[in-house]
Amino acid sequence: MSNHATSLDVARLAGVSQSAVSRVFTPGASASSETAAKVRAAAESLDYRPNALARGLITGRSRMIGLIVAHLDNQFYSVALELLSRSLQEHGYHVLVFMAGNAAAEVEPVVRELLDYRVDAIITASVAVSNHITARCDAAGIPVVMFNRGQADPRLSEVVTDNRAGGRMVADHLARTGHRRIAHISGWMGSTTGRERASGLEEGLAAHGLEVAAREDGEYDRGVAAEIVRRMFGASERPDAVFVGNDHMAFSVMDTLRHELGLRVPDDVSVVGYDDVPIAAWPTYDLTTVRQPVNRMVEATVRALLTRIERTDAAPAKIRVPGNLIERGSTRRPGSG
Repeated sequence: MSNHATSLDVARLAGVSQSAVSRVFTPGASASSETAAKVRAAAESLDYRPNALARGLITGRSRMIGLIVAHLDNQFYSVALELLSRSLQEHGYHVLVFMAGNAAAEVEPVVRELLDYRVDAIITASVAVSNHITARCDAAGIPVVMFNRGQADPRLSEVVTDNRAGGRMVADHLARTGHRRIAHISGWMGSTTGRERASGLEEGLAAHGLEVAAREDGEYDRGVAAEIVRRMFGASERPDAVFVGNDHMAFSVMDTLRHELGLRVPDDVSVVGYDDVPIAAWPTYDLTTVRQPVNRMVEATVRALLTRIERTDAAPAKIRVPGNLIERGSTRRPGSG
């Protein structure tokens, strides 16, 4: 059968109105199960596919969501991207994925392109958004939700874990397990996540009468983290523990410590990460880390996004999802030394 069948053809074959056909193929619209079954059977018979572009012109919605992400090599974001895509598809939306760097200047041309696609909303994953872009999206009625990154702008929704509390958990764990020279390879300090995790570590260590022994910005980059480890452990008084700003860098830190510097983890030095990506539980790394509950973060992101799409007067949401420390074999146990 021709693939040029129209909704009117489907309506005639199913014995229903054309508006009923439209309701069956419009996510969120109501149609009885009997009507939906007849319409879908007729559509299958005619090889009919609804014209999403035409429907978008009528409804004013494209049912497309723009997703801007900076780090797909980091397993945390590949997992989050899959969950976000599946969840949005279940709600009848399609996802357009664009890559951009951390800086707002790199995000701006991507947002302009997404606005040209007339997306219904934008999710940014670990990227910054300039005031100019925020104002432009706000004027166009396009809500923006920041995933795993915060920003001091009341127009933007954000979904993050309590990064400061996560840093304090790490400090408490390392102090309780007898560590005294605790270094920090932070995430990019130009981001709220990097700054808050570092601040939490400092606050937590202060509660135990300790200070950060050394700290450098790892920029969420595996190569940069490895270079920092070489410098830190080339010093006369090396750290006995390292808190790394995310798991992606922590794996590089562990590889460098073991295979280049000949140190044992955790006998010579303990290592803690942040995220709890699937590889962290593999026996090769067995990484102690702060778990970001990515499922709950995605649920909160989609909920915040749909609320802003469906209710234009809804206030942007600032959501903090609690995380928790997962203790594994990359850190010493209490009383072990």
